[in-house]
Amino acid sequence: MPRFAANLSMLFTEVDFPERFAMARAAGFEGVEYLFPYAYPKERLGQMLSDNQLTQVLFNLPPGNWDAGERGIACLPDRVEEFQAGVDQAIDYAKALGCRQLNCLAGLKPANVSDDIAWQTLVSNVAWAAGRLADEGITLCLEAINSRVDMPGFVLDTSGKVLALIEEIDADNVRLQYDLYHMQIMEGDLVRSMECLLPWIGHIQFADNPGRHEPGTGEINFSNVFAAIDAMGYDGWVSAEYRPTGATGESLGWFPGKA
Repeated sequence: MPRFAANLSMLFTEVDFPERFAMARAAGFEGVEYLFPYAYPKERLGQMLSDNQLTQVLFNLPPGNWDAGERGIACLPDRVEEFQAGVDQAIDYAKALGCRQLNCLAGLKPANVSDDIAWQTLVSNVAWAAGRLADEGITLCLEAINSRVDMPGFVLDTSGKVLALIEEIDADNVRLQYDLYHMQIMEGDLVRSMECLLPWIGHIQFADNPGRHEPGTGEINFSNVFAAIDAMGYDGWVSAEYRPTGATGESLGWFPGKA
């Protein structure tokens, strides 16, 4: 089976965030991710990882004002300095936490910014970030997020757009973050798509669709999908990023490492 990680922004929310590390480990997970680490001192996060023998798999670059609805600033031409400062902050956390991959949220395109300006800003920012991360041996992931249900207006909403960006930047440390939930909504044909995209995939996340809940609550045949991920030779992490329909522990029937 794949190497599974738990997304602590969505799983084990029955307890406060610092307690979720121990719960993930007790459930059998060896890796964790979450949206953002920046609300906590990196030393404290590092201690929680160490205490529970967990690997920090991934987290996102600073997204702008998340609580106000921003979903990344990489495509915003008036926020370049803020984006670059955020990359430096993320690198500081990644080095402290031993995290070898960071995800860049492209952002929502403002109505007063043309498609061309948003794209060129995104290309320039991602190229700059890739260079900074390459100096530290860190991979930069780019996630396609569905624009039909969760994030209307998100600039990178298909795997094709992410691949176009990767090809334009042409950096060895830029990869596709493939989220089964988002791609089922936007594209479907998950197994064949992953097989074709495998050389560019750096990280995989999942939730069932519709609803973004645990496997078995929607239309995706996860036993087949997980078997296919194994068969195609993917050796990265596969992260559970879903909203449990009840207690997290009761949603882990899919997980072979369940304690």
